[in-house]
Amino acid sequence: MKRAYRYRFYPTPEQAENLAKTFGCVRYVYNRALAERHRAWTTEKHRVSHAETDKMLTGWKREPDTLWLAEPSKGPLQATLRHLQTAYVNFWGKRAGYPTFKKKGKTADSATYFRNCFSFRNGRLTLAKQSEPLNIVWSRLLPDGADPSQVTVSRNSRGQYHVSILVECPVEMLPASDARLGVDAGITSLVTLSTGEKVANPRHERRDRVRLARAQRELSRKKKGSANRAEARLKVGRVHGRIADRRRDHLHKLSTRLVRENQTIVVEDLTVRNMVRNHSLARVISDAGWRDLRTMLEYKAGWYGRTVVVVDRWYPSSKTCSSCRALVASLPLNIREWTCRCGAVHDRDVNAARNILAAGLAVIACGDGVRPPRS
Repeated sequence: MKRAYRYRFYPTPEQAENLAKTFGCVRYVYNRALAERHRAWTTEKHRVSHAETDKMLTGWKREPDTLWLAEPSKGPLQATLRHLQTAYVNFWGKRAGYPTFKKKGKTADSATYFRNCFSFRNGRLTLAKQSEPLNIVWSRLLPDGADPSQVTVSRNSRGQYHVSILVECPVEMLPASDARLGVDAGITSLVTLSTGEKVANPRHERRDRVRLARAQRELSRKKKGSANRAEARLKVGRVHGRIADRRRDHLHKLSTRLVRENQTIVVEDLTVRNMVRNHSLARVISDAGWRDLRTMLEYKAGWYGRTVVVVDRWYPSSKTCSSCRALVASLPLNIREWTCRCGAVHDRDVNAARNILAAGLAVIACGDGVRPPRS
C-alpha cells in the first residue's frame, strides 16, 4: 500500500525563493484554470476536460504577460491541474462542494512533484530546478528500499516548511484480536468507550484562548498591507499552529492505541458541519476534532488489518437502553444519568457507546444500513 511520511525541512535562501515562485505559479494556474472552466460552462455549457486545461497551460507559458510560469518546474503546475480535476470529480459525485479559488495567505501553500521532477539518492532529496538537496530533519526512517513516487512540499501560516514523501510499503498486519469497541464522541469527555472508559477532552484551544485573543487584537490594529500587519499575522498563525499540533498529537496517540488494542471499532456517522451551526457549542466541537479522529481510525485500521464500522447518524444510541432495548421518548442533553423502566441505571455516554457497538456488530452480521427501528 502507499503511505506518506511527513518531515520538516529548512530551505536555504535560494531554495526558499524558488519555492515561493513555485507556490505562486501553482496558485495562479489553479485559479486561472478554474476561472476558464467556470466561464466555459456558464457561457457555453461546455465542460472543459483536464486535457484541455493542460493545453491551456502550454499557451499561458508563451504569453508575454505570463512568461514567468516557465521559471519553476512544470511538474507542480501539471499536478495542480490534476488536483482541480479531482475537485470537480468530487463535486460531480456530490462528495464535496464546488471548487473555490485559492487566496494567498488564507491556506497553506503547497506544490506536488512527481517522480520525474525530483531525485532521491542515499537519503538526499533534490527537487527540480534546485541545485542542492533539502535539509530534511529525518524524525523517523523511511522503510527499507523505499522508492518515493511523489513528493509534496508545503509552507504553513507560521512559515514552516514540510515535505510529504509518498512511498510503497507492505501492510503491517497486527495479530488478530477478539476485542471489539464502541466509541461515542462527546464534549466533556472526548470519547467514551463501551468498556466504560472515558477519555478526557484536553480543550487545547481553551489553554491558548487568552494568548490567541491578544494576538488577534494586535493584528486588527495594524494597517493593511504593512510589514507590521504581516508580522502580527505570523504571530496569530503561530498560536493556531501550536493548538493544531497539540490536537493532532493527542488524536494520533489515541487512535493508534484504539487500533492496536481492538480488532473491530464502531463509531457514529456524525455531521460535524451541521453540528457547528450551534453557536453555543461550535468552538468546543471544532476543537475536539471528531472528524480527524474518525479519519485516523479508518486509515490506520487499513494499515494494520483492523475493521472500522460506521453506524447510522440517526440511530438513537443515547435514548436506547443497552439492557432491555427500550427506547426513551425524550432525553435532554442536561441529563447525564437515567434509569430505565427495567431498573437499569445508565450513564448516558457509556450506554450510547455500548449501543453503538451493538449496532455495529449488527451491521457486520446482517449488512450495511441495518439498525433497530425508530418506532
